[in-house]
Amino acid sequence: MSDLFQAAGLTPHAPAPLADRLRPQSLDEVVGQEHLLGPDGPIGRMAAAHRLASMILWGPPGTGKTTIARLLAKAGGYEFMQISAVFSGVADLKKAFEQARMRRQSGQSTLLFVDEIHRFNRAQQDGFLPFVEEGIVTLVGATTENPSFELNGALLSRCQVFVLKRLDEISLEALLAKAEAAENRKLPVDAEARQVLIAMADGDGRYLLTLTETLLSIGTDTPLNPTQLGQLLQKRRPAYDKDREEHYNLISALHKSVRGSDPDAALYWLARMLEGGEDPLFIARRLVRMASEDIGAADPLSLLLTTAAKDAYDFLGSPEGELALAQAVVHMASAPKSNAVYTAYKAARRAAKETGSLTPPAHILNAPTKLMKTLGYGDGYAYDHDVEGGVSGQNYFPDGMARPKFYEPKPIGAEAKVKERLDHWSQLRRGGK
Repeated sequence: MSDLFQAAGLTPHAPAPLADRLRPQSLDEVVGQEHLLGPDGPIGRMAAAHRLASMILWGPPGTGKTTIARLLAKAGGYEFMQISAVFSGVADLKKAFEQARMRRQSGQSTLLFVDEIHRFNRAQQDGFLPFVEEGIVTLVGATTENPSFELNGALLSRCQVFVLKRLDEISLEALLAKAEAAENRKLPVDAEARQVLIAMADGDGRYLLTLTETLLSIGTDTPLNPTQLGQLLQKRRPAYDKDREEHYNLISALHKSVRGSDPDAALYWLARMLEGGEDPLFIARRLVRMASEDIGAADPLSLLLTTAAKDAYDFLGSPEGELALAQAVVHMASAPKSNAVYTAYKAARRAAKETGSLTPPAHILNAPTKLMKTLGYGDGYAYDHDVEGGVSGQNYFPDGMARPKFYEPKPIGAEAKVKERLDHWSQLRRGGK
């Protein structure tokens, strides 16, 4: 009598997915992670010595985290146990730890692989600590998120963190060649479409093999060109998470490219964020900040242009409004840069906190009442418009406070003329001509 799985064609003899069939059988078959798995790599050395330390494997999807954990257990003679933080809870962890304890008593070591370990909450992560410390399990956690933000410091202190790289073109081409050898036939694509296929994978080996399996199943003898390939396969959206590390990495790259006066790089990171689904108004707010922080008085137009770009996006929406953001990015990256206003304001804030109770000097206080006039409010004030040159040179800081120097304009852009004026007025305050 057949069961539901047999009725669906899912018998034990049904072919496994191509990515599973091509899973490496030894560490030296894993591509793209030679910096970790090679003879001089830290994980390679552990495997050769058959002594494994607890570790966190941090890297993008499809770079071999699960495979490496399995092969490490095999190389070290460890029992391999796998749980997923997505589907497992406290009861599953307790069961896994108890089974590992029993194995240890019989002389068998356990490698506990925890997929998506960052999804466990802080209390659950703390639950690993005694079992890792006692050596009941060797923990190998896999995560796509920055462990510094997502994992407890106590757990991180007991694990080494290894960073897996997204697969480069050479590694992805090696996977394609391996798939063709396993299937004993070439992919039905021309040379240009083959490069497009590799680009579609975006560094994810598993996804590349999924696309490959689709192509091998279409049964065409005529090689596909890039256009035909694009019609057959849907390019996935670039990896981007608007509330996690990639969000901050890319906005930082955009900001630093503008600060570094590289309009081409700035446009690239802007496009990466927009293609990834970032909120354009978040970008617009950051552009306004750049205009004040990194350009300032060297090009006052930048602040006006960024606020105008925000209004233009509000008015037009996507995709037309995104061009206004691009215009602002190019203008700022090409503009003279000065952080003089930014640093001056920070210095003024520090001084304000240190001298917050000092009153202004009496000569610049208004005297709307007779009593205030009697107390000397406004005595000796020089009305600057009535002075030759329009600057009296009077002191405007509190009495007894040494005159600080906050704003140091740079001799570039519009700020160069500001510097000339301020230098002249500073000389007047010192009594010069």
